[in-house]
Amino acid sequence: MKKKLLALLLGLTLCLSLAACGGDSAADSGAADTGAAEEGGDSGETVTLTVAASPSPRAVILEQCVPILAEQGIDLVINQYSDYVVPNTAVEDGDEDANYFQHLPYLEEFNETRGTHLVSVAGVHIEPMGIYAGKTASLDELADGAVIGIPNDPTNEGRALLLLEAQGLITLDDSSNLSATPNNIVDNPKNLQFEEIEAQTLPSSRPDLDLAVINSNYALGAGLNPTTDALAIESGDSPYVNVLVVKEGNEDNPAIQALVEALHSDTIRDFINEEFDGAVVPAF
Repeated sequence: MKKKLLALLLGLTLCLSLAACGGDSAADSGAADTGAAEEGGDSGETVTLTVAASPSPRAVILEQCVPILAEQGIDLVINQYSDYVVPNTAVEDGDEDANYFQHLPYLEEFNETRGTHLVSVAGVHIEPMGIYAGKTASLDELADGAVIGIPNDPTNEGRALLLLEAQGLITLDDSSNLSATPNNIVDNPKNLQFEEIEAQTLPSSRPDLDLAVINSNYALGAGLNPTTDALAIESGDSPYVNVLVVKEGNEDNPAIQALVEALHSDTIRDFINEEFDGAVVPAF
């Protein structure tokens, strides 16, 4: 009887041991399966990249990059702005990953005056600034004391004055000064008056001005074609290359580098040339 009881106890112990081992194996297997699923989810995760941009041509150009980046698992989100300050402060504060709206002289001046830490990661295009008719139809008809609208931000104001100088309308004390103001004019034979206006409102201000010097992006947004509507336009060797900008330290972000590669692709070069017909010129 004792032998039978001992055998029964031994058998029961063996069964419990096997069950416990089986339970541990199942748990290990479940944990392994969960880890594999998490790893697979990470590898297929979509990365969101936000870029602040002015409407045209920059946002239009960026839209052509959306399908290119989508193939790489990057969701390019384009947020449009109509001013020249918020896109930079948004990148500085981390609200946007990058911006695409400005040229290098403006970026350098902004960093200096605002204490921001923004850097260019790619030059993309040049938008030639142009002089457009307001109440006066041509440069030859410009009367003594005529009023010319120019951008009121430092770098674009200097750029506008350099363009007016190139047309022989004024003379500056230093033709290499990209930050010139009306105070730097040393010869003004027609006694021209200059009205400093926010760049984005210059197209709509033309009826109140004799002439307006307008950035191409705002000209395009107002339905003007710089190559056909401008009375005069910057030459092709302009130093005002429009750049993709990030906060210092984010230059090597893989998503940013993927966007740089897309912007410098033959697809984007061909699009710029065909879409804008010389009003926007690739800089790569």
